[in-house]
Amino acid sequence: MYFITFSEKMGSKGTEVARRVAEQLGYHFYDTEAIQNAAQETGFLKDIKEIDEKPPPLFQRLFSNKPEIHLDRLNSVIYELASKGNAVFLGRGSYILLREFKCALHIRVTASLENRIRNLVAGGIDREAAIRAIHKSDHERDAFVKFAFKVDWEDLDLYDLVLNMDHLTVELASDIVLHTARSEEIKARSIDAIKSLEMMSLMRRAEAALMEAGLSSISPSVSISEPGKIQLSGVVSEQSNKIKAEKILMGIKGIHSVDNQIKVVLHYSGNV
Repeated sequence: MYFITFSEKMGSKGTEVARRVAEQLGYHFYDTEAIQNAAQETGFLKDIKEIDEKPPPLFQRLFSNKPEIHLDRLNSVIYELASKGNAVFLGRGSYILLREFKCALHIRVTASLENRIRNLVAGGIDREAAIRAIHKSDHERDAFVKFAFKVDWEDLDLYDLVLNMDHLTVELASDIVLHTARSEEIKARSIDAIKSLEMMSLMRRAEAALMEAGLSSISPSVSISEPGKIQLSGVVSEQSNKIKAEKILMGIKGIHSVDNQIKVVLHYSGNV
């Protein structure tokens, strides 16, 4: 089992390349619609839409923890989808979230500005509108990746293969990816990552739930040793908060038991 992730610039035809690769390999294809459908099933659709490859408003970043909650839930959806098996992901930071897995192949699809404009115009968009859309998309995606992952999406070290579509057709570009994905060198990197992905998904859900309940400021921390089993540690000032944290986690689908190691220290404020 392994994954192929795609990061594309608007108008580069990266979506077409990613979709054809998924079809040829018989892999699940997770684009915006598929990821939103999965989020709908978990009750996280609103969160996903709030942070759909665009940075949150500055006011929210400074005075609210909602952006972190939305991001944790987006990440949990990506991890859960990845745990289902061979897949092609398009955007949503998948190339960073799955970066640590040796069984992942990361592709960047780009093209010159003029070719990107031409592709959008060919799709029926006015040239000036195409230029505005491209600049807006580039700015939002760059800002989103910097906010969410603290990296530059233009950093080529994030990718295993970069495709410049100025001189490539969709068919040729996808064939290059297919040849790479089917190579013995890449197959040798494939490992069974399902267990790790399931745990990472649960971890993000648990962190988001505690944060949304206002418990992130009282220093609980979550760790997972195996799927479904959570260890809760940290310090709180009231027994009721310890009980509340455990109750919240037991209400999350996929969590079967909570080892509550939180310590109650009177007058603890959460400040060091």
